[in-house]
Amino acid sequence: MAVTIGVSFLLVIPIEAIYTGIIAPGFPVAWFAGLTIGYYANSRSNRQGGPWGRIVSNALLAGAATALTFVLVFLAIKALFFAVDNGFRDASSGGPIACTPGADCVYQRYVQLQPEVLASAGITNLDQFSAFYWNQQLNMVVGLAVATLVSAAAGGVIFRVANGSKPDEVVEAPA
Repeated sequence: MAVTIGVSFLLVIPIEAIYTGIIAPGFPVAWFAGLTIGYYANSRSNRQGGPWGRIVSNALLAGAATALTFVLVFLAIKALFFAVDNGFRDASSGGPIACTPGADCVYQRYVQLQPEVLASAGITNLDQFSAFYWNQQLNMVVGLAVATLVSAAAGGVIFRVANGSKPDEVVEAPA
């Protein structure tokens, strides 16, 4: 699930706002994915109620796997674009950016599109920008991971509440 979401929203349809969110990092993608995986992990395990600890830990395990996948896909795609950006822009946006492929092109994009962000952070060169950029990405993945884990636990709680306690065993009478 995390690979599909990551590739879909970072490569196929580049909508980073889906990750960065309006309220908190990873909102709504990680929150929705976590709820879904926390519930689904218990449903797939064919649990019908049972001890709270077991259901929540099952949800957290599935949430951890999903969170780790989000983190790896997100960082891999960000590293790819950071390393190979060649400054391309279509003509309606002003044409190509004059830069050295890689980090310099990413820096030049920020200089052109978000100069106030760089100025407020005191960034005046590529080395400062690189540290700033990767710090932003690490903050994002921490937010994605936390949001996924918290919502996975919530998905497990929802599963437990929705499925009640374990049904009594049916014992057949001897014939």
